[in-house]
Amino acid sequence: MFLWYLAVMIRLLCLTSIIYTLQSCAQSPNDNFLMGRTTDTLPHLEYGLGDDRLGGAKMTFLDTLVMMKVVDSIQNDYKVQLSKNHFGWLPKRNFKADSSLRIQPYYLTGSWKVYGEDNYDYIKISLDEQLPYRSIQQINPSRIIVDIFGATSNTNWITQLSTTKEIKNTWYEQIEDDVFRVYIELNHGQHWGYSIYYEEKKLVIRVKQQPPVLELEKIKVAIDAGHGGDNKGTGGATCRCLEKTHTLLFAKELEKALLEEKATVFMTREKDTALSMPERVLMLREQQPDILISLHLNSADYDTVKGTSTYYRYIGFRPLTQFILKRMLELGLAEYGNVGNFNFGLSGPTDYPNCLVEVAFMSNKEDEKRILDPGFQKQVAAKIVSGIKDWLKSMRQ
Repeated sequence: MFLWYLAVMIRLLCLTSIIYTLQSCAQSPNDNFLMGRTTDTLPHLEYGLGDDRLGGAKMTFLDTLVMMKVVDSIQNDYKVQLSKNHFGWLPKRNFKADSSLRIQPYYLTGSWKVYGEDNYDYIKISLDEQLPYRSIQQINPSRIIVDIFGATSNTNWITQLSTTKEIKNTWYEQIEDDVFRVYIELNHGQHWGYSIYYEEKKLVIRVKQQPPVLELEKIKVAIDAGHGGDNKGTGGATCRCLEKTHTLLFAKELEKALLEEKATVFMTREKDTALSMPERVLMLREQQPDILISLHLNSADYDTVKGTSTYYRYIGFRPLTQFILKRMLELGLAEYGNVGNFNFGLSGPTDYPNCLVEVAFMSNKEDEKRILDPGFQKQVAAKIVSGIKDWLKSMRQ
């Protein structure tokens, strides 16, 4: 009897030990993490560790002080867990550890307020914590979608005032247990931009209203002459000329042409100034232009490659780039294409429609000859202005 009892007790002890070991193994990965918040200038998330000359593919820009759970570390990036099934990569410079943070079993959403004020519509969503998010633009119908990671719905009413001019409808869906999706349907087909940030624990989505008058004289255009200072850009095929010098010449001609149309113009640089991408983005955020035109000159390994091209990051901003490219082709340049999902620094902000124009190839002798011609610089400026006017006209039809 004693031996039977002893055998049973040993089996129970073994079973208890196995269960404890399994529980420990299951818990240990979840215990091996670091909590903190986003910090520094323009924090952003990337989808993965892929990289090229433009950096990794960006998922979203974020506000500062957004809560982050770090689960891994590789070189200059932290792997962060956004929700049970979603992860991203955050540059280490954009993270500050905070040992006082504790993960809660859940984070709830609260009531919403939707209203319009001073050329913008606002959605303000109450949350338990400053949680990470990402946004997506959609067309046909025109929508903004915002995913809030780690959030579970306790939203039982959405109050929308009649002061909104751009937001037609807004609603939500709990697409996963811990992913809360916000839908924003717009009144117009053209996306005019939006920004996302926190006011304490309220997530704010600020949506730009379509300007009431779609004429150039009522539009503020920002012009960015690519490169500058110690950032020289590419060189010419035969001359010792530099991209930074000629992008500024094209930019000044574009400024003149726009001022003749009585548009309001802002130049990120008016001389050979060194400006980083974050400096340009923050400068433009302060200026709040209606659109941005960024001017560059292209280069390729083979001198037979030539032509003009326009670039965009978000599908809602594509129409502006299409109208400008169509006009640029009237100059007899070869078509290099209309390029989307372009991971260029100034294409990243969602605040305003933007178009990067690669005027032509400095590495091609034929294109280079035209680039150096002051008359061609004026022609390019005129075509870009015509493209902007075509874009504005399309929205009046």
